[in-house]
Amino acid sequence: MTGTLAAEWAAWHGEREEALRDPHGWLSVTALHWLDATPRTFPDVPGEWSTDGTSAHDGTAEHVLAEAASTLVDGAHGVRVEVLLRSGRYGLRVRDPRHPDLAAFTGVPAFEVRPEWVVDAEFEAFAAPRPVVVGAARDGLEHHLAAVGVARFALGGTPQELLLHASGDEVQALFHDPTNGDTTARWRVLTAPKPAAGRVRLDFNRALNLPSAFTPYGTCPVPPPGNVLTAPVEAGERRFR
Repeated sequence: MTGTLAAEWAAWHGEREEALRDPHGWLSVTALHWLDATPRTFPDVPGEWSTDGTSAHDGTAEHVLAEAASTLVDGAHGVRVEVLLRSGRYGLRVRDPRHPDLAAFTGVPAFEVRPEWVVDAEFEAFAAPRPVVVGAARDGLEHHLAAVGVARFALGGTPQELLLHASGDEVQALFHDPTNGDTTARWRVLTAPKPAAGRVRLDFNRALNLPSAFTPYGTCPVPPPGNVLTAPVEAGERRFR
């Protein structure tokens, strides 16, 4: 099992690191500009940008987005500008393939893959998804999650539980643990297959850093209150910086 587990993890993590090498991925982000009613220009960003609160304007076009959505427009020198809407605020996130972090990237450090970090947890499903509001990596923003249930398991003999929220056809857990800020980022995220028959498989070897671990311009959600594991999770991705 160990050899297969490690091989599958290596292939999966290789794809994850390849995505980070994308010329317009998270390592390319150089700025996040929030818009207001005053038309303004920004370096490498075409046009003058402003917002009336319901849409963003670039002088020639109007961009209307759903909450938490984004779209890309081309800028100068190969830059792509991500027009986004977060907590009712329009902004521009600049993605520049010339960012030195891209050239310097050699991968994301991670703990050794170990089978004991694959946990078969009990899952208590909610009768209906419960809305949960959490903060974000950027002050003044919030995220709305659809919590689907609670996973219960043990780490090192100590009972633990995590609130899981929906993520497409899968579930996710945003969580803190005692390694945060030392060997790992401030918090991490774990994606798992959709629970079935009252069980859910949590593979902490696949615990990931969120985009805010790679750039100060990420707007990632923070863990819900209570998603704090008391045992150090020495598995998954380590602190990037």
